[in-house]
Amino acid sequence: VRVESLSDVPGRFEGLKAVTLESPRGRTLSTAVTRVRRGGPGSYVLGLESFSTPEEAAVFRGALLKIPRGQTPPLPEGHYYEFELIGLTVLEEGGRVLGTLDDIVETPGGHVFVAHSDRGEVLIPATRSTVASVDVGRGIMVVRQSDAFVGTNDHTHAL
Repeated sequence: VRVESLSDVPGRFEGLKAVTLESPRGRTLSTAVTRVRRGGPGSYVLGLESFSTPEEAAVFRGALLKIPRGQTPPLPEGHYYEFELIGLTVLEEGGRVLGTLDDIVETPGGHVFVAHSDRGEVLIPATRSTVASVDVGRGIMVVRQSDAFVGTNDHTHAL
């Protein structure tokens, strides 16, 4: 199976023992990794125990490949995996809840956090100057109030 790496961690797939595939049509498959080799710039070729023919693998074309948490390498201080941030409660420094972080969108200007609450959606620039702190253990991200926030939430500024 050819895999496009979305990670900037060199050698990201080397040493993997298992992965989970989530197809665009909602099928999920957990399987053992039998071999890994580089497939070109930004890609790898993985041998997966569940597939013995290209036709079997084709069912999962376009799938998202997930790696078990125990196999993720540690990141430097202040860096987080997306899965660690999704689901965090986003608060302003004063304690006001903006919502739950449920997506991270890549834009030409950088990444943007998307938080939702019963008041609507808020878009927050994913920058060091905006994010005051992240406490994954407590499930909280604290952000500095900014005119750069955009959304329908009553604490944001619409474009």
